[in-house]
Amino acid sequence: MSQATALTSCNMVSFAAQRPQRTKAKKMKQVKTKEKQSSRNVGFGIDKKEPVWRCVEGCGACCKLDNGPAFPTPEEIFDNPDDVELYRSLIGPDGWCINYEKNTRKCSIYPDRPYFCRVEAGVFETLYGIKKKAFNKAACSSCRDTIKEVYGTQSLNSQLR
Repeated sequence: MSQATALTSCNMVSFAAQRPQRTKAKKMKQVKTKEKQSSRNVGFGIDKKEPVWRCVEGCGACCKLDNGPAFPTPEEIFDNPDDVELYRSLIGPDGWCINYEKNTRKCSIYPDRPYFCRVEAGVFETLYGIKKKAFNKAACSSCRDTIKEVYGTQSLNSQLR
């Protein structure tokens, strides 16, 4: 066992030893609470863990606006010509959004960014026809695909689940 593992194990044991003992009344209350929670899921089996989309701080893969033939063109995404024009106006000479600050890896207009830069259920439904129920799974998948395309398959971010 490594020294770090031994220290962690010791800390866990000492923490457990310091924990106050539960009274019988507290234990009964916990059992009743668990029974209530499990009765809500009767007949549905084990709760399935659905992915929950969250932005990877410092990533910026979605700010690479000119991704080439692997991605749909703005004309294929947007119905409104004004959105196509706005999107195209944001593409810098290197293909990255002109508002993406590479040194900080953040958006300089984040609070005021266009609606299509927002990864939200309503935006995904408007642009891609993805219903709210399927949003998290679709957003996670889209994010992983974009990260792989921009940073490569060996990127730590591309391996997130």
